Amino acid sequence: MKDDLALRVHERLSACPGLCPVGPAEGQRFARWDLASLAEGALGACADPDSITASHEKRLRLRLGAAGREYEHEDDHCRRYWIRDPAEDREDGRPRGPLGTVAVDTWPSGVGSLRVSSLYVHPVARRRGLASSALDTVYEACRAEGLHGFRLDTYWTWQRSVRYYLNRGLWVTSWKHALGLARLSYLPRYEVTESEGELTFLVADPKACAAGATVPLLVAGAVDGRLRLREAEEYARTRDEPNAVRYYARSTIALHLAVRGWPLVRGEEEWAEAVAGRWCDIGDPEGLARKIQIFEQVARDDGWRLTGLYGRSSPSRRD
Repeated sequence: MKDDLALRVHERLSACPGLCPVGPAEGQRFARWDLASLAEGALGACADPDSITASHEKRLRLRLGAAGREYEHEDDHCRRYWIRDPAEDREDGRPRGPLGTVAVDTWPSGVGSLRVSSLYVHPVARRRGLASSALDTVYEACRAEGLHGFRLDTYWTWQRSVRYYLNRGLWVTSWKHALGLARLSYLPRYEVTESEGELTFLVADPKACAAGATVPLLVAGAVDGRLRLREAEEYARTRDEPNAVRYYARSTIALHLAVRGWPLVRGEEEWAEAVAGRWCDIGDPEGLARKIQIFEQVARDDGWRLTGLYGRSSPSRRD
């Protein structure tokens, strides 16, 4: 049943004018676009995917290691799409070339969601809302078929992508192997505001009559290089209730703090727990601080670009 739901989602995506399914003969071309995305994020090397030669492709894949391994197009686990702009169709109605890529799984993951990958927009077509439109299309197709939405992964060292997804309002739902983010129907719209040295995490208030009304859940600040995290009244009120919003609010504000370079560690006891493995998959900010150290070390070992990142200075932020 769940697989059937996913396939019906793909029927909707295939009919969307902003997406075009990748044909069997286009697998190698899609792979080069995927490679261009990896190279830009991991190495800072920006290249026109359709201009990548065979020798250049080989060099990039060697530099990217396991992340640069080529996939087989006959992959039953996901379907791939070109992102296009219908407004650019030729006068005869034929579409112009692709402007980006996105892939969507054919089997739900987590609780009723589909995993998105390979989201990329060609540099010449950016700042036109194409990636946002593609994500909105996937979400709406999932909801139309009774699924909750989508999940995706990104790397901490890909700061441009991390900040983009946070600005899109995605929730942080995992940091086990990479940063897992999601847009799910049971997680409400949220806002993060900064004022007077504090960061406040607010969510849409379902009880309010006014459209756009929000209620604060968590308030974060910094004192002497340590994190101070305070639970607002609405958060404390639901302390004993099973609540996904409560659970993911802590991890989501943690990533917002991290991209701003704020402390993630409240004290030595919490840091020792994180080092011992607590919150290694998701949870409190100290778990993210520990995982950032690991993410950056792995990226450094693989020869990936690390510039201006939080994790390298995290020890001084907890001493």
